[in-house]
Amino acid sequence: MAWAAFQPAAARRPGGAAPFSDRVRALFYARVTFLAVGLAVLAVPAWSAFVGTTGFVPFVVYFGVVAYAVISVLLADHPRIGRPVTFATLVLDLVVLTAMVLPSGGLKSPLMAGHIVLTVFFILLFPQPLTVLAPLTMLAVVSGLNLSVPGPAGGAQDLFVLVWYATLCLIVAYVMWHLRRRDEARSNELWRLSKGQERAVIGEERLRLSREIHDGLGACLSSLIIQSEYIHRLTTDARLRREIAELKNQAEEAIEELRRSLTMMRRDFDLHAALAEHTQRFVDRTGVGGEFKVRGRGRRMPSEMQLAIFRLLQESLANVHKHAQAGRVDVRLTYDADRVALTVSDDGVGFDGDARPRRGHYGLANMHERAKRFRGAVEVQSAEGEGTTVHTTLIIPSEGSHVAPMPERSG
Repeated sequence: MAWAAFQPAAARRPGGAAPFSDRVRALFYARVTFLAVGLAVLAVPAWSAFVGTTGFVPFVVYFGVVAYAVISVLLADHPRIGRPVTFATLVLDLVVLTAMVLPSGGLKSPLMAGHIVLTVFFILLFPQPLTVLAPLTMLAVVSGLNLSVPGPAGGAQDLFVLVWYATLCLIVAYVMWHLRRRDEARSNELWRLSKGQERAVIGEERLRLSREIHDGLGACLSSLIIQSEYIHRLTTDARLRREIAELKNQAEEAIEELRRSLTMMRRDFDLHAALAEHTQRFVDRTGVGGEFKVRGRGRRMPSEMQLAIFRLLQESLANVHKHAQAGRVDVRLTYDADRVALTVSDDGVGFDGDARPRRGHYGLANMHERAKRFRGAVEVQSAEGEGTTVHTTLIIPSEGSHVAPMPERSG
């Protein structure tokens, strides 16, 4: 039997069938029913004689079946041995059934109906094409023993019964495989439609919130900018004018951040344009030379990853402004297969990369944490008097998949 029969089936996909443990419980309930009948067979001498269960051995076999039935249901959820154990117990069921069928008529025994039931459970629990070989092997064993019995017409009749049961076995297997594939297709389609509806509802809610924020907080920030400009014109004190100008700049930065967040909520955020605009704004405000370039073929990325890259650029340029004393800074966004890299290089004073970060300075630590949320890493290359290069690499999830960001630690 192929090892693939022991691997998790489509039950683990969003639209899959019932979990494996639920199907094992269904098998357990069927076994309990068969065991109840078996107990009656052991209690009635005429029934025991019919199925050949006289003597002490049948009692040992009976309690053995009880034991492995309980073990199978207890280990159903085990990730490594649950499925192999269940498969082994089903094979034991076939062995026990064969031992009862042979003395009660062979292929013509009324107990052969149990073979169809076990075939159903084999396909239900292990929906692989080769799984049907186990019940077919039982038919071959029983028929081989039956055909060896001499008789004028027994051989031909037994051959017909063998073909009949084998046909029923294959029909049951095909019908169950067909119904399973159909149900999985329908379940997956329903899941896809429900996810589409969920995305539509989320999109509508984002648009509503963006309108509320734009009309509320955006209007307040716009008023603050207008009032600061008005006060700036009225005052003649140089120091006060500098403070008012700084207040105006902070308000303008806040409203730009608000607009950026709103475009992200509306899903029309252009990462390349945002990075280029922020780099140019940094150059204009600080007087530091620099440029932004994109290398490689662009890839679609989740909105959370785009925002993380933008925040990484913000933090990198803020560090350049505060500490680097640089004359130039270059920003590169590079696409390579399933990765995207943001590189920020300056020609500033640099620092000792082996030195411990000073207490209260969390810029690089925050960048490391942000990159880790997206299975990425930050590499810093710097030396005193030789500038600094911050290289951040993130993994881009493949099309059709979603890699949820790792939880962001607070503090």
